[in-house]
Amino acid sequence: MIDPEPLVFKHPLFTKIAALAVVTALLLIGLGLIADVVHDRQRYRADAARSVAQSLAGPQTLLGPMLHSACVESWEVASGQGADRRVEEQRREFRLTAMPARLQMQTAALMQERARGLHKVNAFNLKAQVTAQWASLAALVPQGTVKGSRLQCGAPILMLAVADARGIRMARAQVLGLSQDLALKPGTFHPVFTRGLHAMLPEALRGQADPLEVSVDLELLGTEQLSIVPLGDTTDVQMQSAWPHPSFAGRFLPAERDLQADGFTARWRLSSLATTAQQDVAQGRRLCLADTDGSAIEGEVESASGAGDGRRGGCTDSFSVAFVDPVNPYSLSDRATKYGVLFIALTFVAVGLFELMGRGPQQAASATPGRAAAGRVRVHPVQYLLVGAALCSFFLLLVSLSEHLSFGLSYAVAAGACVLLLGYYASHMLGSARRGLPFAAGIAVLYGLLYVLLQLEQTALVVGSIALFLVLGAVMVLTRRVDWYGMGRSGGADAAPAPQGAA
Repeated sequence: MIDPEPLVFKHPLFTKIAALAVVTALLLIGLGLIADVVHDRQRYRADAARSVAQSLAGPQTLLGPMLHSACVESWEVASGQGADRRVEEQRREFRLTAMPARLQMQTAALMQERARGLHKVNAFNLKAQVTAQWASLAALVPQGTVKGSRLQCGAPILMLAVADARGIRMARAQVLGLSQDLALKPGTFHPVFTRGLHAMLPEALRGQADPLEVSVDLELLGTEQLSIVPLGDTTDVQMQSAWPHPSFAGRFLPAERDLQADGFTARWRLSSLATTAQQDVAQGRRLCLADTDGSAIEGEVESASGAGDGRRGGCTDSFSVAFVDPVNPYSLSDRATKYGVLFIALTFVAVGLFELMGRGPQQAASATPGRAAAGRVRVHPVQYLLVGAALCSFFLLLVSLSEHLSFGLSYAVAAGACVLLLGYYASHMLGSARRGLPFAAGIAVLYGLLYVLLQLEQTALVVGSIALFLVLGAVMVLTRRVDWYGMGRSGGADAAPAPQGAA
């Protein structure tokens, strides 16, 4: 005869497993909501950075100096015969450019912290001394394409382009050999790279055989990132800053760099043989910002045609420095929440081990040889839920406190509060402080391990894998003699009778 009682009621262990599955699902929902809060705070921080950029200046890209001149070629074309003969004028507009043979930059970036509410944004004040040399200006001499055509060109223009012209605080330019500074004016008169400054050069300089050398002193404000286009046949850029955490990106890494606790120095030495920057600028490709992972993202200046060649989106070659904050509380909090599921699983395993192998003080005194399992600690699913909720609250405390305190102090306060709470609750849940204190110590070790993983970058995976393997090994050693079949018998682990003849 089939027993009408459902199997789940005959085996309380299955009931408890189902209840713990529901508890775990609720905790996962809670972790998801906390992760959404972290992502919202990250978006607020990005909005704050955009707000500062809109009020001050955005990430900057520096291009130049270079020379260009707008020219027109016109000629006459006759059509028809006799009385119907007509003469029409045709014309061709083109632009001549001269890239420097040698480009040198001495730059120093002074950091200026700006804030919008709780969110801080790294701004910089760049002071640059730029020297550009041209071996000759033959590239500015127009060449006709039609026999007998007339050529007219505007005065040569010296231009320096930036991504956000609002950041220009001071600029001074001088041609070697001239007694006075050039008169700099806003704009570049270039159809593609329109933001920056320019100066008209004397017409007498066009086509001269002697070298031309121009010196530019520039003070430029920006936020978070600076990119430079290596426009010369040879480009030599030296940069120094008191910021100790630079992130070098773009198409080229510095040939030399020295990172210290009080700042960094870096130097790029590039040849036009290794970069297509000159061709990119001549073809009107976009100025792009380099993301921190080295990929190119669209900048503020678009190409005239808007068409790319499919290579990195048609962006001009450049290299960049991002003044990043390595202890970003939101990115670290986001990484921490990803370990939430592992935290809950390991904590539940620890509680399960106490429940499986421990004895309550009152039950142990009344246990009989035939009822050896009758005195084991029992933990209700609601208690599992409360322990998991305390673990989840740590991540919410962490992200909220880190907006007002340093990340390390916020982590210590949040972890300490949760360890004390769980230690106090576990002392009552497990029947004595003798069990609650080791449980709290284990939670403290977990928090310490998580903090180490958050500080590591290259070795976080291997350290986490080894730690998880050690935890798994400890669980297997502690449960190596558990009669798992006996736990599934009617009455559960707490009422399972000892086998006949057992010692």
